[in-house]
Amino acid sequence: MSSSTQPALVSIPPSSRKSLVTTLVQELEGRIEDGRLKPGDRLPSEAVLAISAGVSRTVVREAVASLKAAGLIETRQGSGAFVLEAPKKQVFLGGIERATVEDILSVLELRLAVEVECAALAAARRTDEDIAALDRAIAAMSASDSFSDAGVSADLAFHHALARATGNAYFVEFLKYLGEFAVPRRHMVGRTKNLGDVGAYMAMVDAEHRAIRNAVAAQDSALAAAAMRGHLAGSRARYSTLIKAGSAAT
Repeated sequence: MSSSTQPALVSIPPSSRKSLVTTLVQELEGRIEDGRLKPGDRLPSEAVLAISAGVSRTVVREAVASLKAAGLIETRQGSGAFVLEAPKKQVFLGGIERATVEDILSVLELRLAVEVECAALAAARRTDEDIAALDRAIAAMSASDSFSDAGVSADLAFHHALARATGNAYFVEFLKYLGEFAVPRRHMVGRTKNLGDVGAYMAMVDAEHRAIRNAVAAQDSALAAAAMRGHLAGSRARYSTLIKAGSAAT
């Protein structure tokens, strides 16, 4: 397990509307989630973080305390703060491995009620780093088998980056609570024949993600909300075809 200090430092835009503590927490949390900070890595020192982020040491201490409370890091006397292994995800609806298509449709309906507003807020509040995080997630999705662990993780990273861009930590916590229910397709592999051409299906999903990203980058809240609504409603419609196909086969 590595114990080297990460050289990449954080930067908080002076125009950010988010609180300084929340912004620093989300920046470090994002680096942990996307692998730039790995288990065993030591965070930069309090002084270095304060200088690189342009905040006080008090802000850094509060951010570190928040990450520690979330189980993402541990502090060691005289050594600093270190990234921990990812905590186990909460079990939701008994575990996605046992989920029915009806369960997935219900969760997508729930996400529609939350993530449309999330996209609108992200467009209003996003920073350049938020857009960079969305771009990294899209690139990772394009480079991965969409039904693999890497593909699902990249899809989750996209939605988590969007949630962080709102500056409201509860959007992030909501997606964490859903876990892989937020991206259920890996557990639908045996049913993908009912979705038709999988390549065309994933190209459609990619286009939907890019539409959301572009609207957020343009800081167009109405367009971002519409793009997210189209994405989630489209996903719900696609999974609905599985129910119909399954019913026809019985």
